[in-house]
Amino acid sequence: MQSTAPDVNAFGAREPGRENESICLYTGNANPDLAGKIAAYLGTTLGRCEVFEFANENIFVKILDNVRERDVFLVQPTCSPVQKSIMELLIMIDAFKRASAGRITAVVPYYAYGRSDKKDQPRVPITARLIADMISVAGADRVLTMDLHQGQIQGFFNIPVDELTAVNLLSEYFVQKQIQDLVVVTDLGFAKRARAFAELLDAPLAIIEKRRVGNSDRAELLNVIGEVRGRRAIVVDDEIDTGSTLLETVRALEREGVHEIYACATHGVLSSPAIERISESALAEVVITDTIPLSAAKHLPRVKVLTVAPLIGEAIRRIHGGESVGALFSSEMKLVQEMLLWDHDGEAA
Repeated sequence: MQSTAPDVNAFGAREPGRENESICLYTGNANPDLAGKIAAYLGTTLGRCEVFEFANENIFVKILDNVRERDVFLVQPTCSPVQKSIMELLIMIDAFKRASAGRITAVVPYYAYGRSDKKDQPRVPITARLIADMISVAGADRVLTMDLHQGQIQGFFNIPVDELTAVNLLSEYFVQKQIQDLVVVTDLGFAKRARAFAELLDAPLAIIEKRRVGNSDRAELLNVIGEVRGRRAIVVDDEIDTGSTLLETVRALEREGVHEIYACATHGVLSSPAIERISESALAEVVITDTIPLSAAKHLPRVKVLTVAPLIGEAIRRIHGGESVGALFSSEMKLVQEMLLWDHDGEAA
């Protein structure tokens, strides 16, 4: 596929040019591979920055480039180890602010503590708001993130927030698989985005009714709302953590007569014992993105990882150039198809 833009190659990767050279892209230690792919998409290189931990567990950051009045993007998902990743992000933001960066955008593909977005029990914190406050106070001018657990988290920030979604990327992957008799299955919390996912696949939507049991990672499934018998199901959510809810959903769908089940999510947290549960399950395939790095121990033949580097890279390019980020999800489906084919070598996957 050939793009009409002169500075874009056949797979959506930006060719090196003056515009991209002026973007300053840096990363912490949370997901350097994703940051490197974003840099490759933009046709630039990662900036030089030391981020390490002393023996006393204090984190130190030193910027090795002149960033005065530059447009800086810091790629740092707040994934495991969560507390260390958060502190690295905050200290990096502070370092760049004190180095007189012109604008600092915190690129947080995975936003930790997203589930702590409300007071649903007496005397509990709203930690998602606390993290938002810390990022703002540290000196970030804007945030670029992906598939927040709940959309209202954007309102916790007093700085601009651009929330990307992997729904288009994930749905296009399944469109290309040409699976027949599909039904999309999700819970009420993800229903709005799952409806868009189902529409892109031209498939009906079924809802899993569930409730959280105390403060554990386990959810109790109450009902399957919708016609699923005799179909192939795709269970879609924003993240897969321990996999307990996913496996409960799989068992419920099997009882309802579904004979082939797939799962997909933007964030593959895959806390222990998620991999064991997936490997022992009846799932045909689990599709996630690389917002969180997948360790070698967690690689399974049935786990497929799609890269969001072109999506984030394109958003960075548009933010830097003052263009619309929302247009990525309205009128440029061809670009999404190109992103699915892209890899960091610029060749078809």
